[in-house]
Amino acid sequence: MDFHKRPFLFSAIVGQEKFKTAFLANIVNPQIGGVLISGPKGTGKSTMVHSLETILPAYDAVDGCDFNCNPKKPESFCTLCREREEIKSVSRKMRIVNLPLSCTEDRLIGSIDIESLLTSGRKKVQVGLLGEANRNILYVDEVNLLPDHLVDDILDAAALPWNTIEREGISISHPDEFILAGTMNPEEGELRPQILDRFPICVKVESINDPDQRVEIVKRNLLYENNPDEFDRQFGEDEKAIGRIILKARELLARVTLDEPFLYAIAEACGALKVDGQRPDIVIVKMALTIAAIDRRLEVIEEDILLAAELALPHRTRDGGLLEPPTAEEIKEAFSKTLIDSKSRKSETGEKKIFTSGSGDINKDADDFVTDELEDPDAEATSPEDSSGVKKK
Repeated sequence: MDFHKRPFLFSAIVGQEKFKTAFLANIVNPQIGGVLISGPKGTGKSTMVHSLETILPAYDAVDGCDFNCNPKKPESFCTLCREREEIKSVSRKMRIVNLPLSCTEDRLIGSIDIESLLTSGRKKVQVGLLGEANRNILYVDEVNLLPDHLVDDILDAAALPWNTIEREGISISHPDEFILAGTMNPEEGELRPQILDRFPICVKVESINDPDQRVEIVKRNLLYENNPDEFDRQFGEDEKAIGRIILKARELLARVTLDEPFLYAIAEACGALKVDGQRPDIVIVKMALTIAAIDRRLEVIEEDILLAAELALPHRTRDGGLLEPPTAEEIKEAFSKTLIDSKSRKSETGEKKIFTSGSGDINKDADDFVTDELEDPDAEATSPEDSSGVKKK
């Protein structure tokens, strides 16, 4: 492999635990929807995003489909796959699709080759970035500098599970369920509130000031540049361990439960903080369930909710935009209070639990739930705290 094409390994990143948790959770549970990384220049935001390439899992797609349709979900087939006589499956690795600031609307949405249609009668699609990003990561560097018309197109795509390519009376629809990843330097301009709210999670990256960590960052970067084979050797096993954690967490996610009083605690805390809309509540629940799965647990605990709230709320508008986003201290204070109150509510209501939607009935009673053996022999050699970046406070 050409050294210049090798990404910096995810496991070699020093610190940045919230970044690691946020992206691992999105890879395990793509329904969370995305991450915004905000921070000053020189903090390695783009490097961190591209480091995900080595830990992204594979998925099954329809062979020959440019939109990565899921062969197990015919109801979500694109227009072209619905016309196929035979469906074959092929394995593809999840990847990062880059959206440049110079992107045109046709390149983003896609277009239809009219000349090919007229000469051969065949529908030939020029796949857009939204089509390529289906079931992958759509990455926008310097998202705050993106032209308004592209921002509007992304907002439309993020709001609906389908994208439609139309030209000269020809219409082709395809699924566009992607993880939206963006990086920005707030010193270069703010992000429009409409698209800011479309990022479920926001991680504010700060410069590392600890001398030991700064020295380690320098050492690892020099090793990466000067001896990439040794770099891969040193961190390769950790990278494989993270891959196993992702696969195990995906397997467990549908069985993770959350006590119903926790839902009230989340709702009350978001209400007390005057957070706009209900999207933050939903994101916090999804994140908490996923964090528990990454930690190889079948029940959400208070620390999961606190961490999820810290990631889901720091960019949210409040009180109709009249208040600044909540600070970390405000989030912790509000949630600590409502989580304490949830204990008394739990004693009054009993042990009713909420399942993640992957298990079927969201209101299913879990009194008879049987915990399976969770120990993964391959994962025992690597601590989840060290490899996944999920650290409890």
